[in-house]
Amino acid sequence: MSESRSAKLLLLGGAHVPVESLAPLLREHYEVLSVSPEDAAEALRRSDVKAVFADTGDFLPIERGLLDHRAASLLNSIGEGVALFHPSGECVWTNDRFRLYSERMQARIAAICTQRAGHFKESFSADSASHLLFTSKHELSEPDGDRHYELALSPVLSLAGDGKTDGEAAGADPALEAVAAVVFDVTTSRRMQQKIDAIDRAGRELMRFDVESVRGMNAAERLALLQDRIVQFAHELLHFDHFTIRLLDRESGRLDLVMSLGLPSECAERELRAERKGYGIIGHVAATGRSYICSDTSKDPLYLPGLRASGSSLTVPLQLTEPVIGVFNIESSRLDAFSDDDRRFAEIFGRYVAMALHILDLLVVERSSTNEDLSGRVVGEVSEPLEDLANEAEWLRGQASADPEAAMHVDRIIRDVESIRRRIRDVARGPRTILGAERALREEGVEPGFSGRRVLVADDEPTIRETIRDVLERRGCEVVISEDGAKAITELEAAREAISAGADPARRGFDLVVSDIKMPDRNGYEVFAAAKLLDRDMPVILMTGFGYDPHHSIVRASQEGLQCVLFKPFRIERLLEEVRKAITSADEETPAEESPDA
Repeated sequence: MSESRSAKLLLLGGAHVPVESLAPLLREHYEVLSVSPEDAAEALRRSDVKAVFADTGDFLPIERGLLDHRAASLLNSIGEGVALFHPSGECVWTNDRFRLYSERMQARIAAICTQRAGHFKESFSADSASHLLFTSKHELSEPDGDRHYELALSPVLSLAGDGKTDGEAAGADPALEAVAAVVFDVTTSRRMQQKIDAIDRAGRELMRFDVESVRGMNAAERLALLQDRIVQFAHELLHFDHFTIRLLDRESGRLDLVMSLGLPSECAERELRAERKGYGIIGHVAATGRSYICSDTSKDPLYLPGLRASGSSLTVPLQLTEPVIGVFNIESSRLDAFSDDDRRFAEIFGRYVAMALHILDLLVVERSSTNEDLSGRVVGEVSEPLEDLANEAEWLRGQASADPEAAMHVDRIIRDVESIRRRIRDVARGPRTILGAERALREEGVEPGFSGRRVLVADDEPTIRETIRDVLERRGCEVVISEDGAKAITELEAAREAISAGADPARRGFDLVVSDIKMPDRNGYEVFAAAKLLDRDMPVILMTGFGYDPHHSIVRASQEGLQCVLFKPFRIERLLEEVRKAITSADEETPAEESPDA
């Protein structure tokens, strides 16, 4: 009995409920709470009531009130603004979130509801249920443009036949009782879309090259143009204190620095490789192909110092498809400066950077291929008429055997034909030759300023390095040649050791370095860097075939004092001109030796 009486029963007193007679009977089985209909809703909310005894007419309004209370609680918890408006525009009900909007915003919503109410009425059809799913959507912004909203309006209907029987009401037309408004705050998604649109515009601008203009640029000019654009757009979109772009050399696994802004020199010289450990976040991202946010550089074991007083960094891979071609890294002096949204933005921008770099490389390769193809066609077109000239000259030689002067002219024709053949072959060989070297080698005499100058020449093409050696030696230079970059660096390191050991000043170093960029082991930039370690003022001339610079040595060296770049096939006069400039420049920068008595 005690267990059954533990269940609570709510007894509602009313005109048709005899509380005085019912309560004693019910208490034998329940714990009875006797209240008036006015207090019933509160009692139901506060007490754990298992049953209710009431007149139907008294209980139905209470049940509706409870449902309204629960619905209001639910609508207050969803985080969006919700309101009901009368078709006239009068506000019937709002949740707590809606009341936080400015009065101006609420008035705008009320006006839209009134306007749409007329449209809803026109759209209703007695023989169609489509109005039950009819929703109108609108975009709104705060006057200052700081917040953006999406407004969804739906009709709240009642039947004109309310109060009629079910059969009578079934054929009644729907009547618009109110307009329900739901306000979604879309500020975050709108801002993200605006940022993505800005990145998309910037990315398309990165790749908008005037092909004819770019084709006429050398590698340094092309990458300088791209770097200017990347710096401008990246800084506007991804606020940073410094950035770097490194490209992956697949043969060596090195990540070569090709672009940077605000990077300390000691960090620019650091060698990084695409490996998960030992080469910082940049090496890790290049190896894994996954972006990396470093919120606090002082606590991240992968971080290698870049920006002085760096607080955080964001690093994303540069990819066209699956293979990583490089890494895009930005740093900020602030802690936790980059969010996951920034990561997504940087990845999108990084893909555009990768495509822009790829387009520039394709232009260079296309230029090289076009030149080689054109040279080959010229050889094919002129070989037959040259052969005819040679045959005719041989016939003339036989006819002119009795005339020494005529024979001399015929011999000259034959020599010229052979000279034309050699020159066309040289042009056809493209970057594997130097134009005009034959004539320069016939010239004798030491040139002022060249005498005694020590020059290091590095090129894996024997014809190139030997031709440069022979031309410079005829003009008084002492030339050391290296068949690859590694041997050239060894020569430079040996010169450094000789200086440290106090060797004869006249024999301890080099006055000039001339190096090819693309060699099978060490590239032109590495030779350049080794020369600058020997003497920071030493002039260096780099050479490359048709402007092709796979390691981006030109841009890197240009930022650090490169003398010039020669694009093969170049004329020997151009080399001699640049050597004169380099020697003159070095002489002007060398301070006069002080007198011992000074």
